[in-house]
Amino acid sequence: MTEDISFTPNSRSRVTPALGFDTHDAPAEEDLYKCVHCGFCLQACPTYLQTGLETESPRGRIALMKAVNEGRLGIGEDVYRHWDMCIQCRACEDICPSGVPYGRLIEKTMVQVERRRRVSLVGRFISWLVIGKILPDQNALTGVVGALRLYQRSGIQRALRLSGLLKLFPGKIADLERSLPNTPDAFFAAEGQTYQAQGRPRASVALLSGCVMPLVHGPQIRSVVRVLNRNGVEAFVPKSQVCCGAIHTHVGDIERARDLARRNVDAFLALPVDAVVTASAGCGTRMKEYGELLCDDQLYAQRARDLSEKVLDIHEFLSDLPIEPPKGSLDYKVTYQDACHLSHTQGVREQPRALIESIPGIRLVEMPDPTRCCGAGGTYTITQRDMSLRLLDDKMASIEGTGATVVATGNPGCMMQLQYGTDRNNARIEVKYVTDLLDEAYLAERTTGVKVRLTRQSHDGDSGWEEERHELRSKWKSRPGDRRQRRDR
Repeated sequence: MTEDISFTPNSRSRVTPALGFDTHDAPAEEDLYKCVHCGFCLQACPTYLQTGLETESPRGRIALMKAVNEGRLGIGEDVYRHWDMCIQCRACEDICPSGVPYGRLIEKTMVQVERRRRVSLVGRFISWLVIGKILPDQNALTGVVGALRLYQRSGIQRALRLSGLLKLFPGKIADLERSLPNTPDAFFAAEGQTYQAQGRPRASVALLSGCVMPLVHGPQIRSVVRVLNRNGVEAFVPKSQVCCGAIHTHVGDIERARDLARRNVDAFLALPVDAVVTASAGCGTRMKEYGELLCDDQLYAQRARDLSEKVLDIHEFLSDLPIEPPKGSLDYKVTYQDACHLSHTQGVREQPRALIESIPGIRLVEMPDPTRCCGAGGTYTITQRDMSLRLLDDKMASIEGTGATVVATGNPGCMMQLQYGTDRNNARIEVKYVTDLLDEAYLAERTTGVKVRLTRQSHDGDSGWEEERHELRSKWKSRPGDRRQRRDR
């Protein structure tokens, strides 16, 4: 059953909105009117499938955009709540026969919404602090995640959970707290270092470590580096890189996204590399679209296009290289979850599966609807908590139905969401990146006592260090009477 779209502003809206879009950063009419309302997008849209409401479909949301553009509607809460519900997975864009650039439409629409949204002073301060100050500043973000690690390791988290005090907080604080990712023992820092290739060099890349991923998934980025080095690839990690800006564009903060894009253009184009590699699907999509984001910038438009053309997802890069197939065997039954921004916007579907199947011993099984969104979507897990969990529940049912012991993915948001899903469902399933599996298989090739090394140098020529101590750690953990626990650094 579908919901009729009314073009009469609802009297319950908090504010009487001005009709029409602003002229600056408005959705383009040529994009809006490409939609012929054929309905192909309906069965691809996760929020439409959950609700059955036309206004929660891409077609319905575009109809609302058209109504605003034509002056029949204002941007009030009764209108923008439907745009807020969009997870921006862009599955509709992937399937649309008319080529409607829905991602660009919703991005520009959210810019318009943020100019009109009524937010409390506290809410505005939190948004300014988190989106405006912490995310763009890696030092500040490291401090926040460091405090989270202290909270988790000091016993405070356990005490609060046992006490039940979190349930006294308003909203869904207790549920959100339970979904916090476990922080690793060591972060990954972009310090201008170089990781040398093993054997004959085949290529050189610059690695985007990102903002959240190096803090939450530091060991996993080290796995990416080891896999690159193992296949003869030298990896540079520019110190001046910053957040890619994806989250900022999702919430309508397009000017800050442009500023971050300019800084990354400067950072990555300064390096003489064959490609710029990302291990995060969302970051890769944002960087591949820098040319579009900065198309009106006279100084950066061409440079942004140049950078976008060099950006490759890690699965693309490894498949094109191609990799040397691992000889080490892994006894895993694996299912693969397509990250939305890897599958729908970058078209990278077969490469991750081929990499998984190159590992001896692994049995790859497909889940139903592997490209259906898991409900992560950047800030979506916070701003649209109920819908996020509904999508997660469906995804977990699909995963568990395969009987897999491992679910692999290619995006940090998906990984954190799926890890929460396994905890929430008490599922005995591990969540890994595809590169984690490759790294394990390469390590399994080695005989006992052989050290696996990351040879690191800074750009100024000073020799650095980093020796991965897998065998040593294994022996250390197994010492009689030693109860200390150490995670992979």
